[in-house]
Amino acid sequence: QVGFAESGGGLVQAGGSLRLSCTASGSPFRTYPVAWYRQAPEKEREFVASISWSGDRSYYADFVKGRFTITRDNARNTVNLQMYNLKPDDAAVYYCNEPRTLGEYEPPLYDSWGQGTQVSVSS
Repeated sequence: QVGFAESGGGLVQAGGSLRLSCTASGSPFRTYPVAWYRQAPEKEREFVASISWSGDRSYYADFVKGRFTITRDNARNTVNLQMYNLKPDDAAVYYCNEPRTLGEYEPPLYDSWGQGTQVSVSS
């Protein structure tokens, strides 16, 4: 099983940017896709973006298309989520996990989660 750790969250004003990072351990990093999910208070956890093991394919939820970019660095076991033009609705705890399969809105493979990283956006 793979373990994930998220970092990079913070408080920004609406329209600002943040870069989140996800590091993984436990399995060869370059062999599986990785996805970002988020959970806002009193809401279900939702898919944000995913990237293939090689980094050549990526998928995004409609509400972040054109604003977020997912990339990965297999040499550093890291997946990044660059977020631009943040909106108050983007405020949530962001998590990474391996998706069951690569594509849009795919659920996570593992039931266990890291601590996540908090993103707060002031209007």
